[in-house]
This record gives sequence, C-alpha cells and structure tokens, in this order.
Amino acid sequence: MRAWLLIVVAATTAVLIPAATMAQGRKQFSGVASFYDKNYSGRTAAGVRYDSNKFTAAHRTLPFGTKLVVTDTKTNRTVTVIVNDRGPFIKGRVLDLSYAAASALKMQSRGLAHVTASVE
Repeated sequence: MRAWLLIVVAATTAVLIPAATMAQGRKQFSGVASFYDKNYSGRTAAGVRYDSNKFTAAHRTLPFGTKLVVTDTKTNRTVTVIVNDRGPFIKGRVLDLSYAAASALKMQSRGLAHVTASVE
C-alpha cells in the first residue's frame, strides 16, 4: 500500500512541477539546433509561408506563436524567435531555426549549434 501511495505522489509531482514551470514562463531546454537552408520555401505547419528573413523556429510540441529566447552556448549570442513550424525530426535536435535566426547567432558555417532556449 505504501509503495502504491509513493508511486501516485511521484507521478503527480512529475506532472505538476513541469506544468507550474511552464505556467510561470520559465520552461527551459537545451540541445542541438539546426537551421533551414536560405533557399527553402514552402508552408510551415502553422499554415504560413516560410520566410527566411524572419526570426522563426520549429519545435516538436510548443504551441505556435510561442516566443523563445535562444542562446548559442558557444558564442553567447541570443535571438528571440516565434515557433511557427513542427520539427526537427532528427534525433537529438531540439530546434530548427530560420536562416535569419541562424545568421544572427553566427552558426551558418557550423551548421549545428548547441543552444539553450527559454519560453519568454
């Protein structure tokens, strides 16, 4: 009985703590970011046309319209992007950035960058 109660408390805590963090606007994550090619064209999952000159990003689960502050951990450069697409779909990557956002982070020559991101 005690083990069952401990499992219920642990599961409830695991669900409520991330929800509280998200509600306070402090959701943070880190990992590898890639970026869209400058010549990419098409519609995003949000239904808008991709614009390489705008500061946007793709994330697997965050709601469209979410503002993220993204920092390249190598250069400490920071950009603010708006989630308007789904992805990336390559294991280990957390964001696909627009070409403009990648340019501002000075990551084009590297192709990939380790970033931290937080919901604004």
